[in-house]
Order: sequence, then C-alpha cells, then structure tokens
Amino acid sequence: MPLLPRRFERLKAVLDRRMGDLTVLLENVEKPHNLSAILRSCDAVGVLEAHAVSLANRLPTFNDTALGSQKWVALQRHADSPTMIEALQQRGFRVYGTHLGVEAVDYRRCDFTGPTAFLLGAEKWGLSAAAAAAVDQAIFIPMRGMVQSLNVSVAAATLLFEALRQREAAGLVPERGEGLAADQYQRLLFEWAYPQVADWCRGEGRPYPTLGEQGEILEDLPRNVKLRC
Repeated sequence: MPLLPRRFERLKAVLDRRMGDLTVLLENVEKPHNLSAILRSCDAVGVLEAHAVSLANRLPTFNDTALGSQKWVALQRHADSPTMIEALQQRGFRVYGTHLGVEAVDYRRCDFTGPTAFLLGAEKWGLSAAAAAAVDQAIFIPMRGMVQSLNVSVAAATLLFEALRQREAAGLVPERGEGLAADQYQRLLFEWAYPQVADWCRGEGRPYPTLGEQGEILEDLPRNVKLRC
C-alpha cells in the first residue's frame, strides 16, 4: 500500500524533533516491562537511540508497554559497559551514572543541555563497579520515603524529562530537524517510511532512492520491490 501523505508528514514531524545528543545507556536491564517503558519514554522525549549491554546470550525483549516505540528508538547493543561508555564519551557525550556513591550529586544540579547520556543499571544490583568508575559524574534522585531508589524505568523517565525541561528553557530543543545531521535525517526518514525497501537497498548495496515532497519514491523500482511499499 502506498505511503499516505499524512503518514509521511507525521513521520517528518517526529523526526524533526529527534535529538541525537541525548541518550540512555542500560547495563543489564533485562525485564521486558522496564526495557519497554524506557524506550517509550525515550520516544516521548525525542531521543534518537538508546544503548544497552545485556547479560550473556540474552537478547533484549519487549512487551506491550513499549507501544511499538522500539521501532522508532533504535537500541544499539554493546559487548560490555566500559566499551559502551567510552564509545559515547569519544563522541563528546558526558555520561551520568545513577549511583549512590560519595561523589554523587543531586541530578537537579547538573547541566544536561550538552551531549548527555544517562547510565542506568540492573533492576536488583544497580551499576557494576566497572561502569560506576567509568562515568563522568555520578548522580542520584533524592528520595523522601523508606525506599532508597526508583524503578529503573521511572528513574530513566525522570532524568530524560529533566533534560528536556532544561533544553526547552534554553531554547535548544530541535523543531525542524536540526537535532540530526542532514544525511542522517534523510536516511532515517527513508527507513521509517519504507523499511522493507530500505532492507532491499542495503542487501543490494545501493543507496536509498530519493523521496518526493509527499513521500513518494522518485525512482522506478523492480516490481517485486514496489510491492513492499
């Protein structure tokens, strides 16, 4: 079925507000409900992608809580936490780890307007020692009750929406695609609009076709590929 113009406009409107410089890093967050809720919060805030290290031989799984958000927020997998953290730091991200150490500061005292990554640990154990040692700043969310921590998905949402609040106050929230590089924006727009055709193009080792103003493919594709549109 051809892509409807209103669907194309909706995809563009969402992609226009995506932020490539805000993300979450998840260390052994395995419960499908939590993982799904975190990706849903990422989508709601405008996070482009998330990152995860999983326990050995375990693939991330999702449930209905995600509401399909895993299709719009890519989950990048890494071999181990120090590698994951270093990869983001080399890209200019400041990594904040949720960890109740002596160096931890109240998250509300931090500036999240620059490239920011929030590192959250496993539901039962929190961050590993190696991960906690590698972050740029340990942070905590103050608690007033008997329990000293939030559910990991709630903690992620709290931090993400604080980052969004700060960026809105500073006038730094993208509205017209400025949160992504131009080539990245065009690539993702095609993949969102025509995922099956994008798979075919990658398999053929060829660039994506150009899209028209209403989302139509401006190229004569093979008939079997057209059926995937």
